[in-house]
Amino acid sequence: MTDPKAHIISSEATLLEALDRLNRLSGSSMTLFVTDPDGRMRGTVTDGDIRRALLAGHTPQSVVADAARSDFKALRPDDDADTVERLRDIRLRGIDMVPVLDSDGRISEVIDLRITPTRLPLRALLMAGGKGERLRPMTLTCPKPLLKIEGKAIIDYNIEALAACGVSDITVATGYLAEQIHAHFEAPVADVKVKCVREDRPMGTIGAATLLPHKDSGATLVMNSDLITTVSFEELYIRHRDSGADITVAVIPYQVAVPYAILTFEGDRVTGLEEKPSYSYYANAGIYIINNSVLDSLPQDTRTDATDLIEATIARGGLVVHYPVKGLWIDVGSPVDFRHAAELLQHHKTLSHGRF
Repeated sequence: MTDPKAHIISSEATLLEALDRLNRLSGSSMTLFVTDPDGRMRGTVTDGDIRRALLAGHTPQSVVADAARSDFKALRPDDDADTVERLRDIRLRGIDMVPVLDSDGRISEVIDLRITPTRLPLRALLMAGGKGERLRPMTLTCPKPLLKIEGKAIIDYNIEALAACGVSDITVATGYLAEQIHAHFEAPVADVKVKCVREDRPMGTIGAATLLPHKDSGATLVMNSDLITTVSFEELYIRHRDSGADITVAVIPYQVAVPYAILTFEGDRVTGLEEKPSYSYYANAGIYIINNSVLDSLPQDTRTDATDLIEATIARGGLVVHYPVKGLWIDVGSPVDFRHAAELLQHHKTLSHGRF
């Protein structure tokens, strides 16, 4: 987490003091936020700004206010723009440090966009109740989400990815060997204090959402905890928001190759023949954004899978859209998948947003 104090300097400090402060920021973003005597933000200053001020005739003892730029970017409580769009715009301008101002214009927080490139207005629910039977004997004494790949629990890759998107309200639904998962999350992961809820019975792939209190407004990101993926949660959210969907389903391309010649008919008459065709489909990736008002419709006393909720939403005229996953997606469901994920992560330590 970025310490705001390290990047804040008084407008009455000297340019020499500012240079010293910038020097001590080595390895971080080389930007200082300039505040007036009342603590209100008045500008930004970099070593380039100081250099230009010195060339313009100012001295090392001149005050920082003489070099500060007033055309800074910040998040303000009265911004009309969506926070996600605002941060995207700031990132595209090549800015990597953003101050968050309170209603009085004082800095309450500093966001390092290299660590947290966006802030999604979502909470997250990760499903971790399955027995992982296809991965036995590894899962006989360890729940699948806690199996380690490259020294890290599978579920922690997803917690870190969500935290990097500014999602801090994260709950894990547990069942099989729940005590181990609850103990694992006694310590924060990626500075997030993860909550756990335990299913008292098998509730399906979405039923545990009934264990969470939530507001009617807003949405929840629901995903399987045993995925290794570089899906862009930001793009997924934007797709959900812009489409006005009730549910957005992340999907992956899936091809079916037929090893024979396929005939087409009209009655008994053969009208064509295609040699060893291949058909492309989209498969459910186990990642969803669901409006909380839709989650309210889940039955309290019945096992419910995500596919049940999707079909019920479509049946009552709700809007369900899809978002194709770009990049890595592995469902770590079998020993082959586990080895494949380990090989990929051995050779790709830095994937999307530096998550891995």
